[in-house]
Amino acid sequence: MNIEVKHYSELTKEEFHDLVALRIEVFVVEQHCPYQDLDGKDKDAYHLLAKMNNEIIGTARILKKGVSYPEMAIGRVVTSPKYRNLKLGHKLMETAINYIENICNEKEISLSAQSHLTGFYEKHGFQSTNKTYLEDNIPHTEMLYNNKG
Repeated sequence: MNIEVKHYSELTKEEFHDLVALRIEVFVVEQHCPYQDLDGKDKDAYHLLAKMNNEIIGTARILKKGVSYPEMAIGRVVTSPKYRNLKLGHKLMETAINYIENICNEKEISLSAQSHLTGFYEKHGFQSTNKTYLEDNIPHTEMLYNNKG
């Protein structure tokens, strides 16, 4: 299994199709949440592709500053139900944080967590901003990572 980070402009049509198909499989079908996954933000985002045997088994996206938050942001973190035993979500988060800190040279990262997953993101250094809200009828919590040292 390997994880690549690619800008949207570097993705093949097949990769983009497969990462969106995975997001829809989990966020729309599995979680019974009809929402507009293709929100226009993918076109200028970095996408993490976790692949095994050339199959995308996990993905996440990194948004530039000012797109969703004043800080860079991580979102759409998802793993294939068939591979959840691999704890791939943690590997995706570690890769995304490392990319933002070391390649983009940014120390603050925001995200919108499904509220029941705040503990998962806290393990990666994120803290709640105490802003909670419904997004697509699912409780969410705004979280911030700050490694200013």
